[in-house]
Amino acid sequence: MIKSPFRLHRLWILLTIPVSFLLLFLASEQKNFAEAYAVSVYPKLSHFGNAITGAVPFSIGEVFVFLLIVFLVAAVIRFVFRIIRGKGSRGITAWKFLVNLFCLAGVLFLFFTLNCGINYHRSTFAETCGLEIKESTKPELVTLCKSLAADSSSLRKEVETGSNSVMELRSRKFSQNADKARLAFDSLSKGYPLLRPGYSGPKPVFSSELMSRCNITGMFFPFTFEANVNTDIPDYTLPFTMCHELSHLRGYMREDEANFIAYLACEKSSDADFRYSGTAMAFTYANNALFSADSKTADEIYASLSSGVQRDFQFNNEYWDRFKGPVAEASTKANNNYLKANSQTDGVQSYGRMVDLLLALQRSKKK
Repeated sequence: MIKSPFRLHRLWILLTIPVSFLLLFLASEQKNFAEAYAVSVYPKLSHFGNAITGAVPFSIGEVFVFLLIVFLVAAVIRFVFRIIRGKGSRGITAWKFLVNLFCLAGVLFLFFTLNCGINYHRSTFAETCGLEIKESTKPELVTLCKSLAADSSSLRKEVETGSNSVMELRSRKFSQNADKARLAFDSLSKGYPLLRPGYSGPKPVFSSELMSRCNITGMFFPFTFEANVNTDIPDYTLPFTMCHELSHLRGYMREDEANFIAYLACEKSSDADFRYSGTAMAFTYANNALFSADSKTADEIYASLSSGVQRDFQFNNEYWDRFKGPVAEASTKANNNYLKANSQTDGVQSYGRMVDLLLALQRSKKK
């Protein structure tokens, strides 16, 4: 006797899909729910998960993605063979395959929701740390750019350079820089209690060049609570990228906030490489914003940078020019759609709203 396909014991797993949508709906409609989850449940969950995955030096997330791809390819091949050979049971075979596929998707969707999805809807970092975001004037932006330009040129004198006169990290081992990033965040947590200490440092990605081809510098992997970093990118951007991904690990998923928090962490670091990285990256965002409003003034401020800083920026531009093409464009489009789907309506442009936070910080320091 053939059993009804609706009697599959795993069908209950499909409940993970509506449960995930319900949680995301509550988070989007009730900010208090999202913030309460972010400050109470998520820290315990992430600390526990990160303590397990942080015990190994390599990215478990990268291994997971590789194995998932292999598993899905093998499952599809097996499905095709069973369809070809099972003439009398093709409908049941197709039904079971789809159920298994949706069960897997549902479980991953639930983990995504609990480990980062809800956090997209929490209170903004500006709200939790008392920074006032408001419309800024062009003179304020000019002042910010000039200040960051001067600081970048000054800090550039404290870093080392390679044979091509471009900045090189003083510590060549990734693990040493990862530990510096971790310590910078632990120090930052004293002034910003919600940026809790106790997490492990970021991890290197073996397939970093592939990430560059996809126009990706780093990635927070929510299923394993790991901050993954592309190690192939120019050295001066690496400390900032490390801190950016560690910001996501601490529950701040919005890109503009992760950039700003990365700047704060780099600024608090005792290491010159980190301070230069954070300041130089902040200048890039600020001056790009000024260029949109006043290209002449932006160019004048850029020209005031030391030759060393300009060489680093030029090297960075040349590096990313190597990977321009359909793969990078497709990846950027996918990232843009992902961000918009998670309530970042500006898409990839949300990275630039870091400037609003920098201006708010500048005003608070003046007060």
